[in-house]
Amino acid sequence: MRATGVHEDVIVVESRVWRTTATVVRSGSEAFVIDSPVFPDELELLPALLDQASFPFSGLLATHGDWDHLLGRLAFPDAALGLAETTAARLRAHPGAAQRALRDFDERHYLSRPAPLTLGSLEALPVPGYCGLGEHELELHPADGHTVDGMAIWIPWARILVCGDYLSPVEIPTPEASLDGYLATLARLEPLVEQAAYVVPGHGGPIEAADALVLLREDREYLERLRDARGSASALPPGRRDAEQRRLHAANQARLREAGAP
Repeated sequence: MRATGVHEDVIVVESRVWRTTATVVRSGSEAFVIDSPVFPDELELLPALLDQASFPFSGLLATHGDWDHLLGRLAFPDAALGLAETTAARLRAHPGAAQRALRDFDERHYLSRPAPLTLGSLEALPVPGYCGLGEHELELHPADGHTVDGMAIWIPWARILVCGDYLSPVEIPTPEASLDGYLATLARLEPLVEQAAYVVPGHGGPIEAADALVLLREDREYLERLRDARGSASALPPGRRDAEQRRLHAANQARLREAGAP
């Protein structure tokens, strides 16, 4: 697990698997952990990391309901979990789905955990909206399209955007819910990226805003080509053309064909 300070009040932790990120943000005597690392030893180290950095833990947030972003309660079992109202509705509509996905992952990788995942108390947050943290407020912005739910989190005093599974330098866009919704989220994120010092995607570690703008334009072009081609071959973005990205691209094509079927 790698930890990177991108502001005096913001630390980004990057998991060894899928380069999944968790962002710790502090204001005064409070600190939130946004999303989560994945491996058991990474989660075990997270409370000590916050203590060493003098980030007083006070709560959890998750950008969306995919299981690999929901594991904060394994590190902080008594904490409430703040989610967009759309994410809370998704989790309530599919009880146990995240736990089953985590169990499948652990079985494939021969992992054991000291306790099962329990999501516990869910705090549904209005999005768009604000979430108080110490002396400041976090801005919450809708971020659906990759999934049916989600939010991006703008940290205004640090000029850092935590955007969930968008703008990844290592993964192509995967519009599992809606291609048009994904494009709409990119349009909402663009002015925030233009103001940012850093952008923290869900996979790939923190990136400077100029690089994130390049990714945003590449992702938009990729999705527009994918939509216009209706599932035929579409060029992958530069730097994201490995075997796994080709597999994800094929899944995008299949999903688009299915959505267009009579």
